[in-house]
Amino acid sequence: MNLDPLWVYIAVAGIAYIENIFPPFPSDVIVVAAGALIGLGTIDFALALFLATAGSTLGFMTMYSVGHWFGNAIVETGRLKFLPREGIHKAEGWFRKYGYGLIVANRFLAGTRAVISFFAGFSSLKFGLTVFLSCVSALAWNSLLLSGGRALGKNWRAIIPHIETYSTVITILIGLIVLGAIVRAIVRRKRAGAQRQSPQHMTKDATEPRG
Repeated sequence: MNLDPLWVYIAVAGIAYIENIFPPFPSDVIVVAAGALIGLGTIDFALALFLATAGSTLGFMTMYSVGHWFGNAIVETGRLKFLPREGIHKAEGWFRKYGYGLIVANRFLAGTRAVISFFAGFSSLKFGLTVFLSCVSALAWNSLLLSGGRALGKNWRAIIPHIETYSTVITILIGLIVLGAIVRAIVRRKRAGAQRQSPQHMTKDATEPRG
């Protein structure tokens, strides 16, 4: 493939970071796509895993810092629109019940990652332990995504016949739809022509003298 690996690595790390700041963001889809490129031999598994994990961890710690330093003001004013009040109350309950266990599970909880990282800082959890646990969570999750994508990439030849069959079926369906539309248009045109002619015949018949 003519795809520059450098840009793939930058995209993996950057999107993994951004997802923690501006959710929702399709970082998981990008990581799986990167795994497919690993299967095709375009990029390296270990480096992609390192960058995805580093981006995820840095993003988590960024939101941790925001929660730690500005959490009170943000919660009171509601400035972050992606932190709804119901999410705030839910996260508070989670941290009271599970504590550091949530940090380990955070990557597996799609849609609440930014909330968890924010409240980890807001709850003043220990910085060093939080960094370590968030890194472990990101490492485990990204390993699964990259491995799945790699398996897809390695078997792309086996998938091609299914894609070709799908394309054939779709092409036939589209052809039938177009043909049906053409037939319908012809029928409507004939009916419209017949309706335009029928008043003339009726007028002509009415004016002819009866014997």
